[in-house]
Amino acid sequence: MEWRTLVMVKIGIIGCGGIANGKHMPALIQIPEVELIAFCDINVERAEKAKAKYGSADAKVYTDHREMLADAGIDIIHVCTPNISHASISIAAMEAGKHVMCEKPMAKTSAEAQAMVDAARRTGKKLTIGYQNRFRKDSHYLHQVCENGDLGEIYYAKAKAIRRRAVPTWGVFLDEEAQGGGPLIDIGTHALDLTLWMMKNYQPKCIVGNTYHKLASTRDAANAWGPWDPEKFTVEDSAFGFITMQDGATIMLESSWALNTLDVGEARTALCGTKGGADMNNGLRINGETYGATWEKEVQFAVGGVDFYDATGDDPALLEAQSWIDAVINDKTPVVKPEEALVVTQILEAIYSSAKTGQPVYFVREEQ
Repeated sequence: MEWRTLVMVKIGIIGCGGIANGKHMPALIQIPEVELIAFCDINVERAEKAKAKYGSADAKVYTDHREMLADAGIDIIHVCTPNISHASISIAAMEAGKHVMCEKPMAKTSAEAQAMVDAARRTGKKLTIGYQNRFRKDSHYLHQVCENGDLGEIYYAKAKAIRRRAVPTWGVFLDEEAQGGGPLIDIGTHALDLTLWMMKNYQPKCIVGNTYHKLASTRDAANAWGPWDPEKFTVEDSAFGFITMQDGATIMLESSWALNTLDVGEARTALCGTKGGADMNNGLRINGETYGATWEKEVQFAVGGVDFYDATGDDPALLEAQSWIDAVINDKTPVVKPEEALVVTQILEAIYSSAKTGQPVYFVREEQ
């Protein structure tokens, strides 16, 4: 029998709210190599509750993340706070010698996101962003299709994150100052990340965008989480972007929390290439032409699919966590590279800027 030494990594959670409880902590405790030893939240009761449910026997609770970062025993920090503090906390954590998993979006602004990339390079610590939709089976399969060149040159794509009536009414989601925006930065970011990853294209050229605040003023509106307060709804309710890449490719980005449409779906992409196409509109569908006839196939995952890297199971959150911990322990490059997440933030910021000014935003080509 082959025996191996279990390498333990000790993790601290900063921000013990919805995303920490809904994704990060439940996934991390399923990994044998992980021990959650520190919990920080400005609401001490939330931190205490997280410790009781997920923490090690000697786990500590903090209300000031700076005190937590002073603990040399912590190897990794997961940043699960509102967007406004993603950059400052992540940078401080890396400078304190910790690897960082920061929840999406990377930051409120591209300048903050760039500072995070710079900090990772300066400190030599690993940094990744929580785009767990890359770890879905359909996403992994489609990425393999793209990597193999089965679609040819992908020159047109749609990134879709459309809700009909699902406005998050808790926390600071409706607060522009704390979050930097609404559905575009919240769920549009996932669709855009998936699309850029599939295309392997991170060179934007010109972006035109529009944001709308049309349904946000509705009182007693139908909504998945109960009516929103129009007075607190300071972000857009929908946003759309037209993105031209340096190589001429075009991406349409659609996002909404509230829109009068039946064509809904989140974290989806549709790709059109010179050899074939694909979409996630009704499961994963691949289309093409052979011998003078068109065809399409629906990829079936119910009978078994491809496990992501060396991980097992179907839960994207768990697969994301397993891949991240593996990258830290075995000194691998994380699946979600900070440089890629930076481009996502740059494009989102450009859409917001274009919407405010009414002018396109141009990017200077970066030589490879």
